Amino acid sequence: MKPINWDDFEKVEMRVGRVLEVEDYPEARKPSYRLSIDFGKDLGIRRSVAGLAAEYRREELQGRLVVAVTNFPARQVGKHRSEVLVLAAVNRDQSLRLLQPDAQVELGARIA
Repeated sequence: MKPINWDDFEKVEMRVGRVLEVEDYPEARKPSYRLSIDFGKDLGIRRSVAGLAAEYRREELQGRLVVAVTNFPARQVGKHRSEVLVLAAVNRDQSLRLLQPDAQVELGARIA
């Protein structure tokens, strides 16, 4: 793994948001959802296409706090744009577990 410097890391903006809506996205190549995530008054609501349908039921995601990269350029995923990248740990078997704060924090709080 090639190391990066601190300045590179500081360019990545990771923030806490709350999942407001979870929609099935059957057109995706892997089992996915379309998420609407509230990042608070400064960033507002952003959309994400996330390959989480094999790991989580819709009701498990609804209302959940998540951590996402909010300053990547939007990416077209099939018919929909994904504006943020929801972060998850990837196990050896390629299963995913979402990153989230261990307590309530403000929506839009920056990860440092």
